Amino acid sequence: MRGRPVVPGRARGEVVVIESISFYGDVDPNTGTLRDGRSIGGKVLVARRSKGSTVGPYVMYALRRRGKAPLAILLVSKSDPVLVSGAVLSETVLVDGLPEDIMKLRDGEIVQVLEDGAVILEGGTAQPLT
Repeated sequence: MRGRPVVPGRARGEVVVIESISFYGDVDPNTGTLRDGRSIGGKVLVARRSKGSTVGPYVMYALRRRGKAPLAILLVSKSDPVLVSGAVLSETVLVDGLPEDIMKLRDGEIVQVLEDGAVILEGGTAQPLT
């Protein structure tokens, strides 16, 4: 599947799926863990949408400095400007406008993200991506 590469780059890693993401409030800036205890550090974060907060980019930057930032963020919806600025500051690959089928992925599955916004499932138990 393919989306719009907002902050282009390449990434490969385990998926963590969440309905929506706000880096201010949903992510511990010291540990890179979500409220539910799952780590996003070194993972590919998949979400339906983002919830911007002006503090979010600073949290993303702090995560990068601590080595706890996600490798990439994949969204179904269009990125909000706050998330875009955070992704640029933290040098995190950001792809939006992906098909709803991306939400069929399951935590732990491995995906590749390419510079042109393509997302390739390497294997696992998810339903086929279209």
